[in-house]
Amino acid sequence: MRSIPGREIVLRDEGTRTDWKVDVGAFRLASYRRPASCTTRCGASAPGSPAGPRTPVTEISWNEAARFCDLFSWETGLQPCYARGDDSDGPDVVCDWQADGYRLPSEAEWEYACRAGTSGDRYGDLEEIAWHRGNSGDEVHDVATRMPNAWGLHDMIGNVWEWCWDLYDPEVYGPYRVFRGGGGFDPPRRLPGIVPAHEPSHLPYRRPGIPAGPNGVSRWRDMV
Repeated sequence: MRSIPGREIVLRDEGTRTDWKVDVGAFRLASYRRPASCTTRCGASAPGSPAGPRTPVTEISWNEAARFCDLFSWETGLQPCYARGDDSDGPDVVCDWQADGYRLPSEAEWEYACRAGTSGDRYGDLEEIAWHRGNSGDEVHDVATRMPNAWGLHDMIGNVWEWCWDLYDPEVYGPYRVFRGGGGFDPPRRLPGIVPAHEPSHLPYRRPGIPAGPNGVSRWRDMV
């Protein structure tokens, strides 16, 4: 886990061309996405990966990612963060932000951590920091095999997408959750890293019309 200092940041919606300020408190974020071997050690069940135990967990929904976070909390003696309602889509899931357990990062936390003090679309040369269509060989790669950003966080861009806590736009999209970062099947031009996408909480794949495959499956990294 990496300690991320808190500060006020500015986020931007390119669709509406609006900016707004967000106060991000100090937090800790896993330095890379959860590999399949970690879920096995913690007693969780996750889809197996033919690519190997050090590749990120794949094909899990937002709801499953949140459950894994709670399981990790129980296993390590921490207070779980999530309380669930009756809706299978997960819009009524409540997060206890004061709990000391693991949780998914908010979108603001994710973007702040991804930028690591930089102001551009990417925190380094894409060939050095990310697996994408041009260099991945159409495969998901082991975690932490690309250069990290200035805060020691690997794979914030490329290889696999990541779930965030936030609902994308409840009034328009209902229970769709945000995921960030891009994937190994995405072309370089689609990997600025800071552009959000969204998907229903109970589905592991993107909506029809976006190619399925390792880039169309959602993963997660957790935090405390």
